[in-house]
Amino acid sequence: MSHSNLTLPSLSLTVTLIPKHPIRHLRSPIPNRNFANPKLNATPSHLPSKRVFLVRANVDGDGKTGNWVNRLPIPRLGAENVFRLISSATGSPIGQFISSPVTFLHSVDPRIKLVWLLTLVVLPARANIVVRLGLVLCTALLSILVLPRQVWMDQLARVSLLSGILFITLGLGSDGAPPMLQSRTPPSSITSLPNLPMSLSGYSYMLLKFGPLQFTRKGLSVGSTAACLTFIIFQSASICLATTTPEQLALALRWFLFPLTYIGVPVGEIILTLLLSLRFINLVFDEVRSVALGIVSRRVNWQQLTVLETLDIFASFIRRIFKNIFRHAEQISQAMIVRGFRGESSSHKIYFFSGSSNKFADFASVLCLIGVISTALLSEYFLV
Repeated sequence: MSHSNLTLPSLSLTVTLIPKHPIRHLRSPIPNRNFANPKLNATPSHLPSKRVFLVRANVDGDGKTGNWVNRLPIPRLGAENVFRLISSATGSPIGQFISSPVTFLHSVDPRIKLVWLLTLVVLPARANIVVRLGLVLCTALLSILVLPRQVWMDQLARVSLLSGILFITLGLGSDGAPPMLQSRTPPSSITSLPNLPMSLSGYSYMLLKFGPLQFTRKGLSVGSTAACLTFIIFQSASICLATTTPEQLALALRWFLFPLTYIGVPVGEIILTLLLSLRFINLVFDEVRSVALGIVSRRVNWQQLTVLETLDIFASFIRRIFKNIFRHAEQISQAMIVRGFRGESSSHKIYFFSGSSNKFADFASVLCLIGVISTALLSEYFLV
């Protein structure tokens, strides 16, 4: 077999040309930042400058942060301060009978005290501003003479703060914003009438002006009425409750409401409800104070608690207060049932221990009451 007769198979190769793409230059790697010396991280001059925000918060070895944290008002708004404030606010007797020291108001008849309270509610709203301020001063002086030092200082400070806020708010808000109205009276150049003469006595409706706000005579009247009425009502009621037992107040109110029994008014149930309410005030304040002191005495580290954990403690505080109050109410109801009370005031007799009153103190208080009413009525004619 000769080599010339051999036939080799032909190989066909298909070549596909790849299109030529432009070469992309990769970015330079991210340079290492020097956090110890930020000045070395400056951007070169041939590159556009970038704004970089740096946040620094150094932590010492003891876990204490820098001075920027100490500037935050966290200790002032802490939960422990709130509980201390609650315990101190409920520490002084509010609406409670103070047996000692015994003053002349302890021997005044409770019916006269109720008449005094009704008079002090009505008079400030109708009397002149001078009479209102006089009643406020007399009430404050009576509080200083009757109540203990710690009690009257606490009560007068809080009532004065509330009255001051009401006076400023209503004084500037009642007639503070000037009305955006145009006068429809034509000017004197058109009517050919002379202008009205100015007041010779120096009368001015606007007393003070604070930028867009103005303090007028109407604001003075409204603000002084609300502030004086608030101060007198709160403080006179506190004096009455501090110098009168709940039984005496219930007996006096029963004496005034007794004629309503002829028209079917349940006077007995009203008096019993009042008596239980006055008895229950002391329990409420004692429970609030005891629970708040219990939380403060446990020395809770409030800084390590989250917001939800702090709110949970406040919720448990309120829940514990209501639980204790309901328990006391159940104990009182069980004690009344044991003593024979079945829900009908007509069939169950309630004994009130009124106590003896001093005739001279009663006569002096009635004379003072008549003098105050006469002064308030005469002030409408002489003090305008």
